[in-house]
Amino acid sequence: MLTGRVLGSGRTADVYELDEPAWVLRRYRDGYGDAAAEAAVMEHVRGHGYPVPEVRAATRTDLVLERLSGPTMLEAFAAGLLDARASGEMLSALLHGLHAVPPRDPATEPGTRVLHLDLHPENVMLTPDGPRVIDWANAEEGPPGLDRAMSAVILAQVAVSADPLAEPARAMLTALLTAPSAVPEAGRTAEGLPEARRRRAANPTMSRSEVELLGAAEELIRTLLP
Repeated sequence: MLTGRVLGSGRTADVYELDEPAWVLRRYRDGYGDAAAEAAVMEHVRGHGYPVPEVRAATRTDLVLERLSGPTMLEAFAAGLLDARASGEMLSALLHGLHAVPPRDPATEPGTRVLHLDLHPENVMLTPDGPRVIDWANAEEGPPGLDRAMSAVILAQVAVSADPLAEPARAMLTALLTAPSAVPEAGRTAEGLPEARRRRAANPTMSRSEVELLGAAEELIRTLLP
């Protein structure tokens, strides 16, 4: 299987086309991540009907994935195909669906669920068959409130910044926190905020300016929680 041009690049990995057009290669850079562990989580949630790409093969650095067609949620918003409120509500619904998936080990502590921990508009692709969640590098198991808090912090960092997307990010954040599927989780989301902020600050891909926004981001989230 031969790699072709780069289809996309993130903070830690690149995605390449392959000579088999139904598949792509996602390769980590600089020793980051564990693609085999990521693949195991993806196949677990996919086995429970959660919308993720099919995994064909994985090593520590490489993940061969089903090639998806369609824009990311962020690209769809920028093109006027999706508004900010609908985006936030979709993120909330995707979190709700994920947290309905049982943990991989049924003997884990009650309430433990699979967490994505990086669910935001660039990690949702809007395919003809519906949204698919990508980039499971941070996935682990834990309390659902932490997952919702992480998504909220990511949006809030943009909302309190000077980024041109600050206003729509605030609208997405508001919808994420107040969607019908989110309201029953408000207390858990609030409980997860300190840990979400700590993890975000410790993320090596964060710039200094992004880390400095975390205090204002947490304040904004707490004012918007129902």
